[in-house]
Amino acid sequence: MTRAHTTSDTEIPAHTPPTALHDRLDSRLTGAARAWLDQALAEATAHPGTHGPISVWELRLAEAGRRCGPEHADAVRVLILHAARADTAALTRVYQQGTAAERRAVLHALPHLVPGPDALPLVEDALRTNDTRLLAAAVGPYAARHLDPHQWRHAVLKCLFTGVPVDAVAGLADRARADAELARMLGDYAAERTAAGRDVPEDLHRALALTQAGPPESKEQS
Repeated sequence: MTRAHTTSDTEIPAHTPPTALHDRLDSRLTGAARAWLDQALAEATAHPGTHGPISVWELRLAEAGRRCGPEHADAVRVLILHAARADTAALTRVYQQGTAAERRAVLHALPHLVPGPDALPLVEDALRTNDTRLLAAAVGPYAARHLDPHQWRHAVLKCLFTGVPVDAVAGLADRARADAELARMLGDYAAERTAAGRDVPEDLHRALALTQAGPPESKEQS
């Protein structure tokens, strides 16, 4: 199983909005890497969408790690996808034909490129894997907006099963608040681990505590 992923001090979270993502990358890339990225973004902007068997910007996705360093590759790929204005069909093609790293970039790009639930099949596919970096990308802002309650609860449990930090689950505090069914599922999982003589993860206690929080207090109007 792939090790659980946490963001390093040098890695820029790929779910950062594209403008801020570009600004932060610009200050961290070397001159050669920055020049390559600027060219890749210009190509994607000039020739968006899909063209023939494979578009130029799709080729650039494969080069991102080598050109800009593995710690920046996710963010670079998100920017290229955004510049190419990749629609659901293009994102699906990249996801289905790409490497695990390219699939991860597609998942990170979804909230910036797909306003509705059309790309949920990609999230659902990622949630069926045991690749922890792919799982962490799958439970980002797009999943928080569009997964139905049943799917979302099982995504939270999948994170606990595989060791993905619950901090990766976008919108956890809001969606877990007063969710009695999630509380039941978490309680059952904790009981199973205790009965088996296994430790209960601290993240499970954190998630369970969130389910017991009441609705946010409304501000009194003066």
